[in-house]
Amino acid sequence: MLRYILRRIALMIPTLLVISVVTFAIIQLPPGDWLTSYVSQLQMSGESVTQDTLEALKHQYGLGQPMYVQYLRWMGKLLHGDMGMSFEWNKPVNALIGQPMLLTLAISLPSMLLYWLIAFPIGIYSAVKQYSWGDYLFTGIAFFGAAIPDFLIALVLMWFIFTKTGYNITGLFSQQYVSAPWSFAKVLDLLKHSVVPIGILGVLGSAGLVRTMRAMMLDELHKPYVITARAKGLKETKLILKYPVRVALNPFVSTVGWSLPALISGTTIVSIVLGLQTTGPILYHALMNQDMFLAGSFLMLLSALTIIGTLISDILLVWLDPRIRLSE
Repeated sequence: MLRYILRRIALMIPTLLVISVVTFAIIQLPPGDWLTSYVSQLQMSGESVTQDTLEALKHQYGLGQPMYVQYLRWMGKLLHGDMGMSFEWNKPVNALIGQPMLLTLAISLPSMLLYWLIAFPIGIYSAVKQYSWGDYLFTGIAFFGAAIPDFLIALVLMWFIFTKTGYNITGLFSQQYVSAPWSFAKVLDLLKHSVVPIGILGVLGSAGLVRTMRAMMLDELHKPYVITARAKGLKETKLILKYPVRVALNPFVSTVGWSLPALISGTTIVSIVLGLQTTGPILYHALMNQDMFLAGSFLMLLSALTIIGTLISDILLVWLDPRIRLSE
């Protein structure tokens, strides 16, 4: 096990290096760069940009250098923990994404826990009580939830609450707390505004998991080891939880690697629709404007979390299911 973990950690370095090259190249693929977008915005607003100004901006942000020089400059800073300066915001990336990342965790983590708490019991119940009225009800709701986009539910809920109560559910803070320093009152305001996005993401996120859990449980319930355990007189509840449920959890444990970056990236479209001050809209605008340091550093962070999460998934799978063995 230790040799396997050390070997996987050693492989992370070249993997992240390749990801960094691909990330940099893809962001640079669209024609032009951040400066091109910036100049276009100025011209659309009626402002003129002189050639001297363009050259000064190119020199300031290093955009006039060859692509490989820009890449090496970015990677050199990244290896020292410096994510660089955001072109669009003219701020260090480290400082820019700090608070939005905490706010994203405050939304994503409870949402993830909520849809796990919903999906597992309902999936188990639907499989054990197959073709019962409860199974039909929960399966129908799960299909409905999987078919409806979460951002559409957010739009409808936002409209409904505003027309019925006049209350605007967008944003994570009331107007008086947006720029205010952190305090107990601001935390309470954050909790109040987090209920709707957590509810939307948690309930709709459980739809697909309910179907997966039900399918995995149905596949295990009729296997010989379950029939044998039942014939030996093992109590039904203990039998279900000890054997089929444990095996049915394998797909969920194997996707923990996707959950870690999801905690940081959040659900971008829902965040944009509800005006949430999370990392999703920041990453979206960075990609749209080719803000290299901001977008690239973000994607590298998500890639690193995915690789770490995949390693955690592999280790948890061995612990959860003894039939799985890691190759030494």
